[in-house]
Amino acid sequence: MTTTLPTTLAARATQGARRSVTRIVAAAVLIVLVCFALVGPLIWPDPAAQDLGRYLEPPTASEPLGRDEFGRSVVARLAHATRLSLMLGALSVATALVLGTALGVAAAWLGGWVDALLRGISETFVALPALLIVLLFSALATEGSLWTLYVGLALAQWVEYFRVVRARGALVLASPAVEAATLLRLGPLHVVRRHLWPDLRPLLITLASLGMVTSILAMSTLGFVKVGLQPPRAELGLMVTEAFPFYDSAPWMSIAPIAVLFLITACFLSLRRPEVTS
Repeated sequence: MTTTLPTTLAARATQGARRSVTRIVAAAVLIVLVCFALVGPLIWPDPAAQDLGRYLEPPTASEPLGRDEFGRSVVARLAHATRLSLMLGALSVATALVLGTALGVAAAWLGGWVDALLRGISETFVALPALLIVLLFSALATEGSLWTLYVGLALAQWVEYFRVVRARGALVLASPAVEAATLLRLGPLHVVRRHLWPDLRPLLITLASLGMVTSILAMSTLGFVKVGLQPPRAELGLMVTEAFPFYDSAPWMSIAPIAVLFLITACFLSLRRPEVTS
C-alpha cells in the first residue's frame, strides 16, 4: 500500500507531462499552419493563375510544391485552401457554439414547454446524420456557395453543444450554490459568470476542438466527391481529387493537401482535454 501510492502519483505526473508536451507541439504546429494560411495568400495571391508551359513542373526553390496539370502553383492553391478550411471551419464552429450554448442554457434555465420544444427540435437533428444535413444544404446551393456550406456545417453541429450544455447546465442550476445565489438575489449574471461558465468552459473547448475537425473533414469530403465547393476554387478535398490522376508522375500534388488535413486533425485532437472531471 505504501509503495503503490507514490508509484501511482509518479505515473500520473509522467502522463500529465507527456500530455503537456503533446499539447505544446500541437499548438506550435497549428500556429505554423495558421501563419501559412494567413501569409501564404499574400505571397502567392492568385491560386488560379495558369501557365500551361509549366505542366506538372516538379518542385523548385521558387515553387516548393511544383505546378499542377494546368500550370497552377500548388503551394499557392494549398495556402488559399488552408485559409478557406480554417476560416470556414472556425466560423461554423463559432456559430454552432453560440447558438447551441444559448439554447441549451435557456432550456435548462426555463424548463417547461421551452425545454420540451427545444429538446424536440434537437432530437430531429440528432435523427439526421450530420453529413446528410450538409449535403442537403450543398445541394440547394448553385456552384458551391460558401454561405450555404457554412449554414449547413453550423446547423449540423449546434445540437451537440445544446445537448451537452442543457444536461450539464441543469445539474449546475440545481446545485446548492446556485440556490443560495438565487436566495441572495445575486442575479442571473452572477450565476452565469461564477457557476455556469466555469463549469461549461472545458466542455465547450473540447467540443469546439472536435467541431473544427468535423467541419474541415466534412468540407474536404464534399469537395472530394465534387458536391461541395466547385473548381477552380482552391479547396483541400478538391485538390486531392484533382491530383489523383497524376499520383504516379506528380505525387507532391496529392501529398500536400493530405498532409495539411492530417496535421490539422492531429493538432486539434491533441489540443482537446482528454477528460473532464466534475
